[in-house]
Amino acid sequence: MTKEVILEINQLLSQPKKVVIVPHKNPDGDAIGSTLGLCHYLNSKGHSAVVIAPNDYPQFLKWLPGNNQALIYESEPEMAQRIISDSDVLFTLDFNALHRAGDMEKPLQDSQAKKILIDHHQQPDGFADFVYSDVAMSSTSEMVYHFLDMLGEKNAINADIATCLYVGIMTDTGSFRFPSTTKITHLVISDLIEKGANNAEIHNAIYDTNSYNRLQLLGRSLNNLKVIPELSTAYIALSQDDLNEFNFKKGDTEGVVNYALSVEGINFALIFIEERKEGIVKISLRSKGNFNVNAFARKHYDGGGHINAAGGRSELSLQDTIDEFISILPSYKNDLTS
Repeated sequence: MTKEVILEINQLLSQPKKVVIVPHKNPDGDAIGSTLGLCHYLNSKGHSAVVIAPNDYPQFLKWLPGNNQALIYESEPEMAQRIISDSDVLFTLDFNALHRAGDMEKPLQDSQAKKILIDHHQQPDGFADFVYSDVAMSSTSEMVYHFLDMLGEKNAINADIATCLYVGIMTDTGSFRFPSTTKITHLVISDLIEKGANNAEIHNAIYDTNSYNRLQLLGRSLNNLKVIPELSTAYIALSQDDLNEFNFKKGDTEGVVNYALSVEGINFALIFIEERKEGIVKISLRSKGNFNVNAFARKHYDGGGHINAAGGRSELSLQDTIDEFISILPSYKNDLTS
């Protein structure tokens, strides 16, 4: 962001404002960590800030400080719409196109509030008044840290803010192992620990506490793993019946696609998850090297994301989605095997 934009935002926030902070639909650790972290900061400065998530999020994120003040649009749409229409400032975090907010798209579009976008995904739409977009950044939570630094407010980061931002960075970098993790990312993490983020406790809360059903579902996922060695591709498919058998809860399939990507010789991995209630198949895509899953998801699955991590959806049946994928895949052979 330019100095001029930062000055404008500082001026905008110089007096108490009613602020709404929104993550994308099906929010993950980065979406929740970045929004709650920013919310803590704004409230500490005298603003009236609230996080409104389009729908619910995984149980393993609900210990985060400030979670009990977050509003779920899906559960309380009328109240959420009133708060949005009455807001002065609207932050959209970890997404860059309003349709990614699901049923909140129209209320956000209609809002007369000043809109501030903070996001690290590719090809942002032009809906915001102020845009902080950086596709090279590890996570939106790291961007919130830098945003506060640009505002001259790094010293305002307390233990609650540090904890939320740490969770967002850790989850979106695969515990700091993805290529987007830079020297600067580690310096940010070091400062967040200094400011009160307990790294061991955070890791335990996110990764080391699993329900029996979640582990059973992981077993079914691995049993359903298919490998296409000649195309360096692996995929997992989970039907609605699979999910129901193991009493699926939101977040239970988080990170499962990475098991497919970990298979020796695999450069492209996907998980197809049937969501019968919504009438879609949800798709998560991961890759190694230069194979661009953002472009693949945009072209075939009405989705997008990053070069090595993206998401999308299909309105075909689960089997038809897989069959179509297998028919498409050979045209990418050179990109996948080079």
